[in-house]
Amino acid sequence: MKDFLQPIVTIAWKDVLLELRTKEVVTSVLMFALLAMVTFNFAFDPSPSVMALVAPGILWVAFTFAGILGFNRSFTLEKENNSLEGLLLCPVSRDVIYFGKLLGIFTFMMVMEAVLLPLFAVLYNLNVLDPRLLLLSALATLGFSGVGALFSAIAVNTRSREIMLPVLLLPIASPIDIAAVEATRAILEGAAWGDVGRWWGIVIAFDVIFLVVSSFVFGSTLEE
Repeated sequence: MKDFLQPIVTIAWKDVLLELRTKEVVTSVLMFALLAMVTFNFAFDPSPSVMALVAPGILWVAFTFAGILGFNRSFTLEKENNSLEGLLLCPVSRDVIYFGKLLGIFTFMMVMEAVLLPLFAVLYNLNVLDPRLLLLSALATLGFSGVGALFSAIAVNTRSREIMLPVLLLPIASPIDIAAVEATRAILEGAAWGDVGRWWGIVIAFDVIFLVVSSFVFGSTLEE
């Protein structure tokens, strides 16, 4: 188990160190998501009833499109620095590379969400400190990052990767986004655990599917 986990952590730590030096991914992602939240805040009537209706969608639209921007930058940096070939030469299996990239992307996404959720609470006057919302955010982000890492590896080798990634990713990831929006709405409305249960089930089921399938497909994607 140690031989499997240590390379994963090493690959993710390499991405974290690179980001700490350049700050390209986190800065661009945070600015994009913050701009989206502020723009939507002025676009809708700030009454509590309207905010409770539209705020979950705004939150996950910001997370989703900011995440796509982060996925693109993560693999583009690998391509530009010719480090993707170096990863392929490492004496580890392709699924280890996948989980290492996934862990790095997931870390970036969670940092972004930890910064944006308090700002979201201030802009829309909503309570986001519910533990269920924080857990939902982590689970939905895990599945979204899992399929995002796979399609980023595919799109980075195409000529129009900035356009190709959302075209590939959004239709596949839409079940997690929809379930996350509905679960967020129920949580903000004060629903009980049981009332949110079916949306939890959808998120967890797609997390498992995305992670298992993506880890198997990732190797052949890199070889292409």
